Amino acid sequence: MRVFQIEGDWGIQNLRLSERPEPEAGPGQIIVQMRMASLNARDLIVPERGYGRATGELPLIPVSDGVGEVVATGPGVTRVAVGDRVCPTYFQNWTAGDPTPERFASALGGPLDGVMAERLCLSQEGVVRVPDYLSDAEAATLPCAALTAWSAVATLGRTRPGDRMLIQGTGGVALFALAFAKLHGAHVTVISSSDDKLARVREMGADETINYATTADWARASRAITADRGGYDSIIELGGAKTLPLSLRAVRPGGTLSMIGVLSGLDIEASLGLIVARQVRLQGVTVGHRDGFEAMLAAMEQHRVRPVIGRRFAFDELHAALDHLRAGGRFGKTVIGF
Repeated sequence: MRVFQIEGDWGIQNLRLSERPEPEAGPGQIIVQMRMASLNARDLIVPERGYGRATGELPLIPVSDGVGEVVATGPGVTRVAVGDRVCPTYFQNWTAGDPTPERFASALGGPLDGVMAERLCLSQEGVVRVPDYLSDAEAATLPCAALTAWSAVATLGRTRPGDRMLIQGTGGVALFALAFAKLHGAHVTVISSSDDKLARVREMGADETINYATTADWARASRAITADRGGYDSIIELGGAKTLPLSLRAVRPGGTLSMIGVLSGLDIEASLGLIVARQVRLQGVTVGHRDGFEAMLAAMEQHRVRPVIGRRFAFDELHAALDHLRAGGRFGKTVIGF
């Protein structure tokens, strides 16, 4: 079968179209015929061994997110059946409970082989059924970006009606966070450097928007929005080094910063006093578990939440798709058809 794999040595130049033997299902395992994949920022990092030893070993099939159809099952499989449409979970061994090193070591697309293969052999515990109303392209976007947003907004963030939330940017996680925050009844502010993208998120339900390219001190600019409570109840922190100091000024006493992205760098200079003296909760968010995935799907189906799809590429256009991802300026998820 056809696969894309990093082989020989690390580096995007060593990501090649190749062949592997057809997989066979053992006890408790299933074979999934892949239909569509979706890209995330980590798919640019993995080929360069950006996570060190945690990236895995070569050869490695990249990309974590996708959707496919169950075409065969091994002995003892009861969770799914042939013909079911499923998404592989990002963490194959994290079905519920708290994270552990072992659960974090089971991510698809590094260190485990990912979804850029025509067929996958997976544990029946490592997939979830997809609602019928979602297209293959929409379903493929869910395992990483959508579940990360759901964990930040619902599972860990415990967003309540009337909460004030600020979301940084208009990338994949940000757009899912906007949809889930509105589903929970929150008042949402989105910041971006693009007026065109801010206009689009207002159409999607954003209550307030701020262009941080023209209003650099967006923490000060947003004070009127949260004057009744002294800051945002929660902030979806995607920027990292350059945005965290502003987020600490914009969050209310007792509020939550959900730290997800580090787009502007890893090393921060911020006042710890703003965290301690104001009892701010700084919560790291790393995707989530299978139970959270299934809860998210139930909510999405009830409210007919649809992911935003951007560019589409063919299977053999993986390099072009990664170039498109690297270029930035996107709106909506980049997907790859098989």
